[in-house]
Amino acid sequence: MLAWRPGLNQSGPTEFVFRVLTAAPELQVLLFLLFLLLYLLILCGNAAIIWAVSTHSALHSPMYFLLGSLSSLEICYTSVVVPPMLSNIFGAQKPVPVAGCGAQMFFFLTLGSTDCFLLAVMAYDRYVAICHPLHYVLIVTRKLCVQMVVGSVGLAVSLCLPLTALVFSLPFCGRRREINHFLCDVPPVLRLACADTRVHQAVLYVVGILVLTVPFLLICVSYGFIAVAILRIRSAEGRRRAFSTCSSHLTVVLLQYGCCSLVYLRPRSSTSEDQDRHLALVYTFVTPLLNPLIYTLRNKEVKGALRGAISIGGLEARCRFCYVSQQ
Repeated sequence: MLAWRPGLNQSGPTEFVFRVLTAAPELQVLLFLLFLLLYLLILCGNAAIIWAVSTHSALHSPMYFLLGSLSSLEICYTSVVVPPMLSNIFGAQKPVPVAGCGAQMFFFLTLGSTDCFLLAVMAYDRYVAICHPLHYVLIVTRKLCVQMVVGSVGLAVSLCLPLTALVFSLPFCGRRREINHFLCDVPPVLRLACADTRVHQAVLYVVGILVLTVPFLLICVSYGFIAVAILRIRSAEGRRRAFSTCSSHLTVVLLQYGCCSLVYLRPRSSTSEDQDRHLALVYTFVTPLLNPLIYTLRNKEVKGALRGAISIGGLEARCRFCYVSQQ
């Protein structure tokens, strides 16, 4: 069992710093406002989904339970990365303790891995719903959904905790304490090590295959069966709508798994630190923002629940205003 004791390695640094995104004050303000806006949109969009799923009885089904779990995960995932990133845009480089860097790496990897597993679980849910509709209620129960979500989290922790401990067992020496990234991720931190990292790279590839390649293949198989079932639909309009929905889901999947695969599964000799930062922006901001839009806000039941909530809220506000006016 690996024992992670950050900061006790005598040859390692006691802190890291992140490389600044830009030194131009005008660009710093622009990036801060852009990232803050995207972060707020992610929080509001996913929080609206969680609220709708938890408060409306019509949405108390296994599919919407998984959607609510995905939205909760997206909020936690982005909150691990974005607030520290925003605080480091302005001013001098802010030091990050080794323990703080390790904690961010662990939670970032764990939540990101859980996200990948959960997308595969949701693809399985859609496969059963479309290909075996008569048995859906018997197969995909609430209990099974809870077990799959908990299993996704447990599997992610069992993979990412040893990987994080292994990374921080390395000695970090010399003056290269600057992480060329906006977060403590495995590849940029490994580049700061002054020891042989081939074993660590091999472990990263194995974890990457288990987290990225295996779920992606399962999603492809699920959507393959779904495509065959859709082609059997006699209505051209029904086929068009079904393919439109599936293509939207696959767009998010390709963005998530494609960008992550380029960062974690490429040979180290062919990787570019700046390119890794750009790819990380995609799965930090773009996919968490697209997930609520594609998976739920295009759904009639969820849109109806949100519209109803807005209408009720507006009516209550008008009633309170009238009541106060009469006093």
